[in-house]
Amino acid sequence: DSDLSMRTLSTPSPALICPPNLPGFQNGRGSSTSSSSITGETVAMVHSPPPTRLTHPLIRLASRPQKEQASIDRLPDQSMVQIFSFLPTNQLCRCARVCRRWYNLAWDPRLWRTIRLTGETINVDRALKVLTRRLCQDTPNVCLMLETVTVSGCRRLTDRGLYTIAQCCPELRRLEVSGCYNISNEAVFDVVSLCPNLEHLDVSGCSKVTCISLTREASIKLSPLHGKQISIRYLDMTDCFVLEDEGLHTIAAHCTQLTHLYLRRCVRLTDEGLRYLVIYCTSIKELSVSDCRFVSDFGLREIAKLESRLRYLSIAHCGRVTDVGIRYVAKYCSKLRYLNARGCEGITDHGVEYLAKNCTKLKSLDIGKCPLVSDTGLECLALNCFNLKRLSLKSCESITGQGLQIVAANCFDLQMLNVQDCEVSVEALRFVKRHCKRCVIEHTNPAFF
Repeated sequence: DSDLSMRTLSTPSPALICPPNLPGFQNGRGSSTSSSSITGETVAMVHSPPPTRLTHPLIRLASRPQKEQASIDRLPDQSMVQIFSFLPTNQLCRCARVCRRWYNLAWDPRLWRTIRLTGETINVDRALKVLTRRLCQDTPNVCLMLETVTVSGCRRLTDRGLYTIAQCCPELRRLEVSGCYNISNEAVFDVVSLCPNLEHLDVSGCSKVTCISLTREASIKLSPLHGKQISIRYLDMTDCFVLEDEGLHTIAAHCTQLTHLYLRRCVRLTDEGLRYLVIYCTSIKELSVSDCRFVSDFGLREIAKLESRLRYLSIAHCGRVTDVGIRYVAKYCSKLRYLNARGCEGITDHGVEYLAKNCTKLKSLDIGKCPLVSDTGLECLALNCFNLKRLSLKSCESITGQGLQIVAANCFDLQMLNVQDCEVSVEALRFVKRHCKRCVIEHTNPAFF
């Protein structure tokens, strides 16, 4: 892994991140090409700054007359920087190779608060090393301007790349490495230990990650002042299949400031893990435990202890949840705005009725694939939740057009209605459209347009 980029460390040009032997490489909103002679991998190359003028006589003859000036060159620097701010990382690097002026503008510190890299073939570890080294040029070994790193779907990202971020970017606030399944707990521990301002962490799809915690050295160092706490508020661990109750216990104990937590398809979690969560993380506003098949009514009883702070809850496909769990949530979480209970077949009209009477500010409800919910539950919902904007009743076999008409007559702000695979008439759908003019209706009735 020799560094071709370190030839001119004093005045390096930006890293051009693109795959060799391919005519183009899509990254973000643009693509770039490479002339690298290294085969079989995408690398980050650093080139010398562009020359101020072309010196080859033949090229000079074909160039523009000196009096002519491209329209874009007439824009002031501030406008150029604003344009560059919309470019993904690889395209920004490519722009820096156009001319000396663009080179200087492309490395404006305001443009490097964020690094975005995507793609399965890109050598992310190498790219991060080259970019951070260039960004650390004015402040050796420390990159003070970088606040966000987004690396999505890059299967070649390893612990080595995260170590680079942890060592060089102490001001990091947001890290997204979704779908990078080669990273482990140790690298994540290093990031949260060395980046004390980190607030947003997305490790969804990182199947090797089982916990979020400080390293032992950081715990000892921070214990007297910070109580071994991490400042993360947003944590997405969707599809972290090996996460267990003990790991969630550790996360809750270290990340007590959590407000948004997503644990979709963490199939090993049980009600015991949710008990740990509620003990330490009392400020949670949004929580998803969708497809956690071991979560039951006892788990919802624990979640209900969040009380009025909870605004968003997803328990989709938690087959052990019944009206009992819904009653717990409805009784104590009166300010709930969003509930996804799709596929919870144990929910009946009684659960919907209790929810409607206690959570009157509900704006979004998904009770699709709940065959025991009928027009009776819809009527109670319509008469209490006037602010309802989104309602999904997909595959609710007991729903008829009568229930839809009651909803439409009372919930004028309805914006989305899903009645796919429901036995409802065309007349009922037209009634909804007349009364809720902004409503988008998802249906499977070929007679309704």
